[in-house]
Amino acid sequence: MSRNDRHDGQHGHDGHDGQHRHDGQDGPDSRGRRSISVTEVVGAAPQRIFELLATPARHAELDGSGMLRGSARGPEVLSGPGDRFSMGMSRRGVKYRSVNVVVEYERDRLLTWETWGEVGGRRLVGGQRWRYELEPSGTSSTRVTHTYDWSRARLPRLVVELPGFPKRMRPAMTATLGRLASLTDRL
Repeated sequence: MSRNDRHDGQHGHDGHDGQHRHDGQDGPDSRGRRSISVTEVVGAAPQRIFELLATPARHAELDGSGMLRGSARGPEVLSGPGDRFSMGMSRRGVKYRSVNVVVEYERDRLLTWETWGEVGGRRLVGGQRWRYELEPSGTSSTRVTHTYDWSRARLPRLVVELPGFPKRMRPAMTATLGRLASLTDRL
């Protein structure tokens, strides 16, 4: 699958020094697409970055939104589609757990999970996808594209757009990539 296929052709530049790119909007675009992408070149090989992303216990360290709290439950390392893990979360003082299922996996290149809020095994809210694409850039750097895709979310207008998540996620995703760069520097 080509890069444009995965992002529905949504590419743009925010005017920074070429290391960050923001795509999408705060709601669906004119074609009804609901996703935002942020890209940064990280000074580490794809393997090192993927190792962090595929380890749910490290996700709270990477999170730029401040919503991931507590411990991860599930496999120590994600190994393919269908792997399930949950994360302790907090939003406006309300603590809960998200349930995540890996839906795309290509070792050292692509990792995507879909997030749901479940009660008694029944999916109530969610369907948003978090995707990380890793593309080698030179001998020791990687172009990391982080995408928040709410096109499959249950009640996207009510649950995602009206509360302002797309607008808040853009800077949070940029912070996540900054944390990812900082953590790979320490490995």
